[in-house]
Amino acid sequence: MNNRYGFVKVAAATPLVKIANCHANAEAIDKMTAEAVQRGASVVVFPELSLTGYTCGDLFLQSRIIEAGDEALAQLLATPRPIVSIIGMPIYYKNNLYNCAVVIANGKIHGIVPKSYIPNYSEFYESRWFSEGRDIRNAEITICGQRVRFGTDLLFDVHGTRFGVEICEDLWVPAPPSSDMALAGATLIFNLSATPEILGKHNYLRSLIKQQSARALCGYIYCSAGVGESSTDLVFTGNGIIAENGKIIAARERFVREARLTVADIDVEHIFNERRRHTSFINLDNRFDVIKIDVAQPESELEREINPTPFLPADMNEGCRETFSIQTAGLAQRLSHINCKTAVIGISGGLDSTLALLSTVATFDMLGLDRKGIIGVTMPGFGTTDRTYQNALVLMRELGISTREISIRKACEQHFADIGLDPNERGAAYENAQARERTQILMDLANKENGIVIGTGDLSEAALGWATYNGDSMSMYNPNCSIPKTLVRKLVEWCAENDQNKRVCATLKDIVDTPVSPELLPADSEGNIAQKTEDLVGPYALHDFFIYNFLRNGFSPAKIEYLACRAFCGEFSKEEISHWLKVFLRRFFSQQFKRSASPDGPKVVSVSLSPRGDWRMPSDASSDEWLRK
Repeated sequence: MNNRYGFVKVAAATPLVKIANCHANAEAIDKMTAEAVQRGASVVVFPELSLTGYTCGDLFLQSRIIEAGDEALAQLLATPRPIVSIIGMPIYYKNNLYNCAVVIANGKIHGIVPKSYIPNYSEFYESRWFSEGRDIRNAEITICGQRVRFGTDLLFDVHGTRFGVEICEDLWVPAPPSSDMALAGATLIFNLSATPEILGKHNYLRSLIKQQSARALCGYIYCSAGVGESSTDLVFTGNGIIAENGKIIAARERFVREARLTVADIDVEHIFNERRRHTSFINLDNRFDVIKIDVAQPESELEREINPTPFLPADMNEGCRETFSIQTAGLAQRLSHINCKTAVIGISGGLDSTLALLSTVATFDMLGLDRKGIIGVTMPGFGTTDRTYQNALVLMRELGISTREISIRKACEQHFADIGLDPNERGAAYENAQARERTQILMDLANKENGIVIGTGDLSEAALGWATYNGDSMSMYNPNCSIPKTLVRKLVEWCAENDQNKRVCATLKDIVDTPVSPELLPADSEGNIAQKTEDLVGPYALHDFFIYNFLRNGFSPAKIEYLACRAFCGEFSKEEISHWLKVFLRRFFSQQFKRSASPDGPKVVSVSLSPRGDWRMPSDASSDEWLRK
């Protein structure tokens, strides 16, 4: 476990099994336990009935197999390991045989959990040998000279992390025991299984594991029987699947004829944070007894891929289509509600205004409205370059909307004179005056044409406060408001790939390649963009990573920095990441007042900064505690 950052390293181990040879199986289990210790795991789980083999059949009715199992368990206890091991074996208790999980560490048995539900259908006939254990509570058993707790009312605690155990069929029933375990505080669920392969079953199994880890907001570690089990009628391929909050983070290859250890780091802090957000996650603590296990706390390297683009969907094509649909559905509802057939958009030739225009065009098409009802306004200023200007004109013309060109230069020069601003003083007033002039034009034009102003600002800009208050931060509806810049870019790329108009495709691709800029400062001597946003406030790839892990996951700055260093290794140095993280935190806290006045717009990704939605924060909150890390 990495306590500082809230990770717990877990392992699913599938040894080579020898059917009914308990002592040989104990040796194989011990060997893999030692490997798990070397890898730095805190807990390792083995398959169902791994000490005997799952496919013993009527040998389970022989007293010798039960005796051999006890002897093999004693063999394991005689070699103490500084790790929690969960081993499957048959246990005889009060005239009945139970399919059990035995939890051991440091030569001590800490508890035994029987299988709650016994399958007796299709290829399964476990009730021929085993009894259901779901009603066993507050029981004890003596085994290997130790008096230990026995029942389905047990949870375990290692290094402050609570975990529960269920066995195979328990996952497949309508109400898995792990649901109650999670409600009682278990953040990790271990499943000892012996699931045979049949066509199509594997994908269903993966979906079950993902769903249960999502529903229970937990880490789910599934370990199934493999090589060595009888293939008389069935085939076992040794599944090892580790999921966290609905996502599979590690999985073992099937059909491999060797022992395999699947290791992953579960982000327990993330699980706690998710549960804190979900107020419907009730407490069932009184249904279980918690057994604390004292073992050495291992140190190890993080074995987990960190996604540098957490806002981007895994299936980019489907994700972009859905995002676009949410945008258009929201805008369509607003236009229909107010019976509006005119939309006014400022078109700069940049990413954000392009996406807003594309979604507005799609909305008008969906509603059967004339695209001429969309009024695109290009408003050249002191920093407008020919590249962005031409892209704006081509895009508007090719999309068939109404086009207006209104220069802001003279109006701004007059305004500078009115307020006594020297145009050579290129500070905030110089820049913001231009943004407010453009907004005034759009608002007044919308009033004149009986339309609404479509906003163009995105989630990343809102988080950083990279917008002019009562300027480009204002609109009457903003379909981009909860889309981060990294996704904005991908959406425009997706539109370029799917548009049939070659001029539109070429223009969109050039817009994607254009440096992000508000173009409020004059171009350089060669007419190129001089004011590049990412040079001033930092790379959007980093900021979107910060936004996701700060807002969605609630992580500390220290953990965010740690994860970013791993996610962007070779791209950004630790010093760069630390610098831009501090910039993000300072700007995020100081710019809340802008977000408090943000216009309506649809939530698209899992994070929103709407003051009416996900994020409610006072404008005068201090960033000091976060800057201390």
